Amino acid sequence: MSHDHDHGSSHGHDHGISENADGRYLASALGLLVAYMVGEVVVAFVSHSLALLSDAGHMLTDAGAIGVAIWAMRLAARPARGAWTFGWKRAEILSALANGVSMLVIAAVVAVEAIRRLATTNTAVNGTAVLATALVGVVVNIAAAWLLARANRSSLNVEGAYQHILTDLYGFIGTIIAAAVILTTGWAKADAVASLVVVALMLKASWGLLRDSGRVLLEAAPAHIDMDAIREHLLAVDHVTDVHDLHVWTVTSDLPSLSAHLVIQDGCFNDGHAAEILAQVHQCLDGHFEVDHSTFQLEPESHGEHEHTVHA
Repeated sequence: MSHDHDHGSSHGHDHGISENADGRYLASALGLLVAYMVGEVVVAFVSHSLALLSDAGHMLTDAGAIGVAIWAMRLAARPARGAWTFGWKRAEILSALANGVSMLVIAAVVAVEAIRRLATTNTAVNGTAVLATALVGVVVNIAAAWLLARANRSSLNVEGAYQHILTDLYGFIGTIIAAAVILTTGWAKADAVASLVVVALMLKASWGLLRDSGRVLLEAAPAHIDMDAIREHLLAVDHVTDVHDLHVWTVTSDLPSLSAHLVIQDGCFNDGHAAEILAQVHQCLDGHFEVDHSTFQLEPESHGEHEHTVHA
C-alpha cells in the first residue's frame, strides 16, 4: 500500500522569490559584467597591459558562470514529462558543480602564474592603469553581487554564480592594494602576492560548491537532516512498530524527498487507522524536518515474512 504526499507550490518553504525574478537579477548582473569586460579589453589593448587582458579573461568566466546559471534555471523550470519524472530540476546542481570546477581550474592557472612571477625578476606593471581599472571593477562587482544577493541564494545554481562574482570582487580589492604598493614602492611582485590570496579564496568557495553539489548528486541526505531523529519520530507515531527502507535525498535545492516502509499493526487496515497514521507521519516530517515530498509504503506486521531483502 503506497501513498505519496506533496503539499504543492502553495507551501511556505520557498523564499518568496520567483524564478522569473531570479532570472532578471542574473541577467542584469550579466549585462554589467559583459559591458565592463568589453571596456577592460579595450583599455588592455590601448595600454598594452597583459595583466588587464588576463583579468578580462577572468571576467569572461564570471559571465560564463552566470550565463550557465540562467540556462540551468530555464531547464529546471521545465515541467516533468515522460521519462523525466522530476523534470530538469537537477540542471541547477550540474551548473553549481560546473561553477565549482571552473573556479578550481582558474585558481590553479592563477597560482602557477603568480608563483612564476614571484620566482622571476620584477615584471613591469602599469600601476596607474591597474589601479584605475580595478577601482571601476570593484564598483561593477559590488553592483553585480548586490543583484545576485537579491536572488534566491538557497539555490546552489545562484550561489555558484554569486561565489564567482564575490571572489572576483575580492580579487579587485587585492589588485587595488597591490597597485597602491607598486605605485608607492615600485615592488611589482605585490601583484603576484595579491593573486595568491585570491587563489586561497577561490579554493574555499569552490570547495563549498563541490561539496554541496556532490552531496546532491550522490544522493546523500541533506546536511540538516538527522536520520536517527526521523526514525525516532516515525516510530513514536501510535501503531507504527517498525521503519525500514528509509531513504532521504535532495532532488534539487530546497526539495528534499523521503521514502520509507512503515510497519503498522494489522488491525489498522480494517479500523481506519491507516489513513490517520499516514496523515500523522506527513505532518511530523513537514513540521519537524521541513520535508514535504514524501512517499510511504504501509505494511501490516504479518507482511514481514514476505520481505526477503530489507534495508535499513
